[in-house]
Amino acid sequence: MAGIALDPWVVEALCRGEHSDPFAILGWQHDGEYWVLRCWLPQAQSVALLDAKGHWLADLVCLDPRGLFAYPQIAKEPFVYRLKASWLGCTQERDDPYRFPLILTNEEVWHLAEGSHRRLWHSLGAHPRTLDGVAGVTFCVWAPNAKRVSLVGDFNFWDGCCHPMRLRRECGVWEIFMPGLGVGEPYKYEVLEWDGRRIQKADPLAFYAELRPATASIVVDLPVPPEAIQVPQHRSAPVSIYEVHLGSWRKRGFDWLSYKELAETLIPYAVDMGFTHIELLPITEYPFDGSWGYQPTGLYAPTSRFGSPEHFRDFVAAAHQAGLGVILDWVPGHFPEDEHGLGSFDGSHLYEHADPREGFHRDWHTLIYHYGRREVANFLSANALFWLQCYGIDGLRVDAVASMLYRDYSRAAGDWIPNVHGGRENLEAIAFLQQTNHWVGVESPGAITLAEESTTFPGVSRPPEYGGLGFHYKWNMGWMHDTLAYMRHEPIFRRYHQGELSFGLTYAFSENYVLPLSHDEVVHGKGSLLTKMPGDAWQRFANLRALFGFMWAHPGKKLLFMGGEFAQESEWNHDNGLDWHLLDDPRHAGVQKLVRDLNQLYRQTSALHVLDCDPAGFEWVCWDDADNSVFSFIRHDGYGGHVLVMCNFTPLVRDDYRVGVPNAGRWREVLNTDAACYGGSDVGNGDAWAEPISAHSRGQSVRLRLAPLAVQFFIRET
Repeated sequence: MAGIALDPWVVEALCRGEHSDPFAILGWQHDGEYWVLRCWLPQAQSVALLDAKGHWLADLVCLDPRGLFAYPQIAKEPFVYRLKASWLGCTQERDDPYRFPLILTNEEVWHLAEGSHRRLWHSLGAHPRTLDGVAGVTFCVWAPNAKRVSLVGDFNFWDGCCHPMRLRRECGVWEIFMPGLGVGEPYKYEVLEWDGRRIQKADPLAFYAELRPATASIVVDLPVPPEAIQVPQHRSAPVSIYEVHLGSWRKRGFDWLSYKELAETLIPYAVDMGFTHIELLPITEYPFDGSWGYQPTGLYAPTSRFGSPEHFRDFVAAAHQAGLGVILDWVPGHFPEDEHGLGSFDGSHLYEHADPREGFHRDWHTLIYHYGRREVANFLSANALFWLQCYGIDGLRVDAVASMLYRDYSRAAGDWIPNVHGGRENLEAIAFLQQTNHWVGVESPGAITLAEESTTFPGVSRPPEYGGLGFHYKWNMGWMHDTLAYMRHEPIFRRYHQGELSFGLTYAFSENYVLPLSHDEVVHGKGSLLTKMPGDAWQRFANLRALFGFMWAHPGKKLLFMGGEFAQESEWNHDNGLDWHLLDDPRHAGVQKLVRDLNQLYRQTSALHVLDCDPAGFEWVCWDDADNSVFSFIRHDGYGGHVLVMCNFTPLVRDDYRVGVPNAGRWREVLNTDAACYGGSDVGNGDAWAEPISAHSRGQSVRLRLAPLAVQFFIRET
């Protein structure tokens, strides 16, 4: 017994669930010349030792009635064994998790310690696998400052004393292989903090989670990525994005549609409307419906609200098969304080800054990631690759980039800490964004990243190697703000605000821009796009159609939030589905048809997209006709293709309006937002032939009839 006995304090620590190194005393342990075997089965009354085939070898000796047993003999070599334990008349045969070897390889440990593990999800999290011929699940979690971490679940009655894990001190990761577990098993990690507090945490790399309000992680197999998509999304391609909140696009009674139902309805609809991409408001697991996903607790798990990870994978595959790209709204800027989440994860401020001047968002009551900690930056950068590589996602729209770039974001003087140079820029966050975009470029070169960034920070869409952040696109928040401000003015006063629309062209090519009319513009009392428009009902619809015409004609890729495409009247509410019944009204159906036709024209007309991000693709004809509130410009494709765009932002018909054009020949009106089929008054033009009459510093000009509150597109045909 002397060789198998333990010091009383060691036994007490194990039985109380406070031992920090259980693999040092359990399973086979080398004791000089011999091997001893100890087993930990809390509350077991008796335990028999079996060989690998299940044959009885010996009854184990009880070292402590709370569940510590030992093989009464010493062995020259360890051998494979199983255990047969009895609890109050119930007998169970099982493998001992403490007999299995290390899980993480030396290479994995090195990359984890260095913060350079680009496929982090292969090492951390829960993975069904076979180890030494035994089926089970490996669990690995980073918690370097915990006194002890245990795996808990239904399999051990959520008791943290039962299965303490092994700490790989080189990288701060705790690991354990649990034989007999499989897909569908709920689990958490119980963390013992150094002050004695115990708290159960969800897995930061869980690939699936229970439906709220439950918070456990669930074991699943990683999905097989869908086939790659070939939808062009480079700067010269047409990119028109339909932004969607999956929970409120449509409802099934009072419930959400599933990923499967959305694949059968949303995807065909977006394709029919001519969009090239759908962008999903955050679907990474989140606890509170009202956050719309912007306060995530499970960055590696698609939310269980709409189905399983495999169902989400099938949704993406269905989109790809339909030729539609999928962009995810990604939130690496902050996370909520929910007890089961990342906050104070291992008893320390592990993922977040300790100082609230750096680590707490007062606006959103959330915690801010510690981007300067290499493991945290690795966790986030690898997460970007996870969605692109495991689910075949085509792009990531990065939320709230401005809040990441500046240490004084939404903070009063004295409530923020300057960087090492005394400045306001968050140098660690900048480095993280550059790293992420570099990794995406190297590991998933066909994918794109888009920044929601509202400041004048330079080089957002410039490559990191040239000092930029490395995004492919930046949301043009200035364009959105100025354009909506202009459209809110009564037409009679627009002559005094001509510069609000023309100003955007002074910086339109300083970045690769997306023009966003997003969910942020139709919530929190802002009303819908339709209700922002002035005038009577006819003018409101005409103004909205003109807004869309101007947006699709303007340089930049397009993004429109769901409901806008058919003139949703009420402000967006995440608890309700869109008002699809409005399509019974010809005015709403007309707006929907217009958006469909605008997408078709945009995609089929090279001059409207090839040079979206190049100043050579845009030319003013007249930007200063303020008295008439008229704008005219030409879009070029660089290969001889031109589109003349006429914008009349008053409800007056402008007859005999002469405008200069670059070439002689016939100019055909190809789209008019005032057409009767869109609900307009049908004021328009037949073919307009250029005449050798000078106008706007051009030797050729055409005489047009400008429709009221309308945008008209003309293409030169020889």
